Amino acid sequence: MSPSWKRCRQVLLAGWLFAVGSVAQAAQSDYLPPWNPPPPGGVSFAVPPFDAIADLHGDIVDPQLTVFFAGNQFMVVHDLVEAFKQRYPQDQRVFVETLPPGILAKQIETGSLVMGNLRIALKPDIFTNGKSSIVELQKQHGWFAQTIDYARNPLAIMVAKGNPKHIEGLQDLGRAEVRVSMPNPQWEGIAKQIEASYRKAGGDALDRSIMQDKVRDGSTYLTRIHHRESPLRILQGSSDAAPVWSTEVYFQQQILHRPVETVAIPADQNVTATYTAARMKDAPHEQAAKDFLAFMASAEAQAIYRKYGFQPAQP
Repeated sequence: MSPSWKRCRQVLLAGWLFAVGSVAQAAQSDYLPPWNPPPPGGVSFAVPPFDAIADLHGDIVDPQLTVFFAGNQFMVVHDLVEAFKQRYPQDQRVFVETLPPGILAKQIETGSLVMGNLRIALKPDIFTNGKSSIVELQKQHGWFAQTIDYARNPLAIMVAKGNPKHIEGLQDLGRAEVRVSMPNPQWEGIAKQIEASYRKAGGDALDRSIMQDKVRDGSTYLTRIHHRESPLRILQGSSDAAPVWSTEVYFQQQILHRPVETVAIPADQNVTATYTAARMKDAPHEQAAKDFLAFMASAEAQAIYRKYGFQPAQP
């Protein structure tokens, strides 16, 4: 083989490897949030992961309604808000945050949120969270004027398509070679629910293994924003299994058609959350807050929640 042909072959091989690497990198970057449709109008400029705000939605300037949603419901926001605005045309500027509920509660307490270089000092009209957390916050602070239950959601395990680590249940998450993505108990209410399921499946020993031993050795990763990080870690191959609310894996698999699968958790080991929406006593937009709370109980809103895999509030 001539030297010139060898050089040509090396160049071709290098080009092919670069192309394959670029495609793989592009495929991974395609998974980056935000995962909701953007609002219309204006100059569209989003450059993930640098300038792409996933959990702030809608109109932040002079909103006519501000809703702090538990972050795991980010997928319903677009459809829900559009339907609300059609029913209540007087309220067109709606701002929604879908952050971990522990962070949202601290935002209410301190009066503002700082995200990067941005400071937000809006008061919510509506706050949603798990029912038990709403009850506890009401005992502590007396924030809420009215509440309604609007949806339920059990836990599931998200794995990559094909289930390469052969995860069959929660006990498999204790295996040394299984990399687990877990919410941080400091600000994610779902962590306590998952730990309760660990204890049901394998006693305190399983819970300690996953939440202490594996955290120390790095095979359990504690997320700061579970509803974004955990799906991304599964999709990008950084984690093998992630306990999540069932709607989170449903959204990735059935709505976005991403390469993930659901491993069901048996009822006797599972936990089902009931979600509660609360109207703030000091809501800046009291009538809009009342309208939104009524809308959440409507057949239209309930149909949107069913579309994304949520169960009705009453079994």
